[in-house]
Amino acid sequence: MRAVATQGHRSAPAPVRALDAALERVGDRWSLLIVEALLDGPQRFADLLETVPSIAPNILSHRLKRLEGTQVLAARPYSQRPPRFAYELTSDGRELAGALRLLADWGARSSPNAEPLRHEVCGTPIEAHWYCPTCARPVDGEERPVVV
Repeated sequence: MRAVATQGHRSAPAPVRALDAALERVGDRWSLLIVEALLDGPQRFADLLETVPSIAPNILSHRLKRLEGTQVLAARPYSQRPPRFAYELTSDGRELAGALRLLADWGARSSPNAEPLRHEVCGTPIEAHWYCPTCARPVDGEERPVVV
């Protein structure tokens, strides 16, 4: 946590920015790819190794422990000897789906080789838009959302 110096007083902790808090819990490429893989439902370690391209087993193990520690996912035992687990997202982890879709949309628009997210019914690329439920209207590019 950052400290803010005040004149003549001890430093007081500065409020944590929302993005800092999110990145502290999830924050790296592998973790986000693991969360994306688990959006379809629980998976075992070997399944995740196949689903998440190019991840090394030791990195996968470390990220799973970290995500479990931050309560983004839960490990459910399915074998006692040897101990083996199935991993599934918690409600906090499932809430990341929207953020992952926004990142994927941005990635598809900024890379000529990336395939955009598509509507399952008709196959059309989907678009993400900001919406204010209080005003009942879309928030366009001219109105910048306030980040607290």
